[in-house]
Amino acid sequence: MFTLEQIKEAHSQVKSGADFPAYVRKIKTLGVTYYETYVSDGHTDYYGTDGYKITSLPKYDVLNIAERAKDIQFKKDLKAHQEGKTDYFMFCDDASKSGIEKWTVCAEEMTCTYYDKAANKILVEKIP
Repeated sequence: MFTLEQIKEAHSQVKSGADFPAYVRKIKTLGVTYYETYVSDGHTDYYGTDGYKITSLPKYDVLNIAERAKDIQFKKDLKAHQEGKTDYFMFCDDASKSGIEKWTVCAEEMTCTYYDKAANKILVEKIP
């Protein structure tokens, strides 16, 4: 099974949102089937086959997640990040202000889904 070190190595190649698709393809080859990243502190739960799960440490101090989702603003911030205009922390900070609690990535379906605090799907994107 995969390790946090292997995931960290794959993630070290990510400089902006533009690098995200290659990252997901890489960790999929490691055996990651699904993961959830929590905007509040940047920790991620990674899942593999047969119930395998590992959790990363928080990446930054706790961010407060807005109570109400601001989907239009979030989509603008996401687009800017995907175009390489913001770094990871800035994107997470923007997401917290837009009420995004977490995102999930399904490596099998190559989708990324963003959720608010009430677990409503705010956006589902196909990963190229």
